[in-house]
Amino acid sequence: MTGETTLALDRPLLLVGCGKMGGAMLDGWLARGLVPARTYVVEPAGAPALSARGVHVVAGLAELPADLDPAAVIVAVKPQTMDKVLPALAPLAGARTLVLSIAAGKRIALFEAALGAGVPVVRAMPNTPAAVGRGMTVLVAGAAAGPAERDLAGRLCAAVGATGWVDDEGLIDVVTALSGGGPAYVFLLIETLAKAGAAAGLDPALAMRLARETVIGSGELARLSPEPADQLRRNVTSPAGTTERALNVLMAADGLQPLFDRAIAAAAARSRELAG
Repeated sequence: MTGETTLALDRPLLLVGCGKMGGAMLDGWLARGLVPARTYVVEPAGAPALSARGVHVVAGLAELPADLDPAAVIVAVKPQTMDKVLPALAPLAGARTLVLSIAAGKRIALFEAALGAGVPVVRAMPNTPAAVGRGMTVLVAGAAAGPAERDLAGRLCAAVGATGWVDDEGLIDVVTALSGGGPAYVFLLIETLAKAGAAAGLDPALAMRLARETVIGSGELARLSPEPADQLRRNVTSPAGTTERALNVLMAADGLQPLFDRAIAAAAARSRELAG
């Protein structure tokens, strides 16, 4: 975790789009020192809860102060609305304003074409555990984003969890498949474990509780332990015991690894298709 991350910015911050992910990030920023009175949020739906945070809330970009000079513009709108949003953002974008996109499937080249090649653009792929401060975000920087812009983008994303960087934007499709969709796979694991327990005779409610708590506890153990995942697995596995018998099925030639290989490849391929 990056709980020591601070966000005392010398210029305002602008968040465009405040859905679940944008809202989670906003809460993380405010918790780490972002000044509400210097924070602007564009959210057509509006929300009393946003105003209650002390930030400035407007329904559209045209309602922002004419002299607004943000340190960063975070674009958190739905990908299908990007074509309308980017032209309106152009007057706010410049060489000294970071543009951080968390819009899935939209390449850096799209932003550079609409805003100018000299605008520092960073693309980020967070995941939904950001809502509880346990997200994983991977970032990639455009050519105009220097060390200062990369540092700011990293601090903004670190406010809701862990961060990592890639140099090749094409790898964001794999990141999308692995960590972007990963929470759904973990939730499916909980469902599957519970159903298997119920099929073996457990009360369904108890089976679900066992599955949820086992995944939660195992994740926390993996987070806190210095040992890698394969060693943690071995620690649970007694020779010729019950866990080994189950792992012989899960780790067979037609077990989990080839299944996940195909799943991640399929999701990455779809990500590339959506990006065009």
